[in-house]
Amino acid sequence: MSTENHHTGSVFRVDKFVVPAEARDEILSRVFMTHELLRQQEGFVQDFLLEQISGPGEFNIVTMVEWESQAAVDKVVPIIKAAHERIAFNAQETIARLGVKADIANYQRVPEV
Repeated sequence: MSTENHHTGSVFRVDKFVVPAEARDEILSRVFMTHELLRQQEGFVQDFLLEQISGPGEFNIVTMVEWESQAAVDKVVPIIKAAHERIAFNAQETIARLGVKADIANYQRVPEV
């Protein structure tokens, strides 16, 4: 079921990671660095950096950023890409090298019926 263009309002970028214990510090340092930059961007609303403390779920690190709109997300993507390139940070390479599993997507609120 496609939800493209059916919703307006906030867009939530949710990144879920399965991070091996030995990779935790490196991954979190990259997450903190990226979120520091995200918080300075136009259209940023709020973010959450979460670490699992109990339960059977497989994802132990979850980040969520709320943006005002899809347009705000579209503007931020090249800014973050350029910032990562300036410091030679490749997220895909880092995830693969550290054995991290990632599930990354944008979400919107389900409208009340």
